[in-house]
Amino acid sequence: MNDPAPGDATYRAPDLTLVGAEHVRRYRETGGEVGYEWNGVTALLLTTTGRTSGEPRTSALIFGADGDRLVVVASQGGAPTHPQWYRNLLAQPRVQVQVKDKSFAAVARTAEGAERDRLWGLMTGLWPNYDAYQERTERRIPVVVLEAVEG
Repeated sequence: MNDPAPGDATYRAPDLTLVGAEHVRRYRETGGEVGYEWNGVTALLLTTTGRTSGEPRTSALIFGADGDRLVVVASQGGAPTHPQWYRNLLAQPRVQVQVKDKSFAAVARTAEGAERDRLWGLMTGLWPNYDAYQERTERRIPVVVLEAVEG
């Protein structure tokens, strides 16, 4: 994640002792016992298909719930470009999700309009840093809905 920038009044530096590939590894090997709770929020594992490699790519992401759907944010700490996982799911929206020790197939889509605004409010309520991340970038940070599918 990026360091706080001037004007990031809402930013609170998270504990980054468990991030990236290490977060994914520990989450998987413990069925979420390590990594599900992260900096006061909950995290899931999202596996996308690499848009050029065709290989599975897994990221640990903060999530919220909207009924039976899960919601994640493609913030990348306010970087100027979308994260790789988001670009991958745009190319192939069928994904695999792990929450604690439960895995399931899902279809991902980007929320738009009033739904996006409502879900942004949900997610910033969980992780206020998203507002600071949005201030850092000119891109509109996508909010992604994950809906479980059979098979």
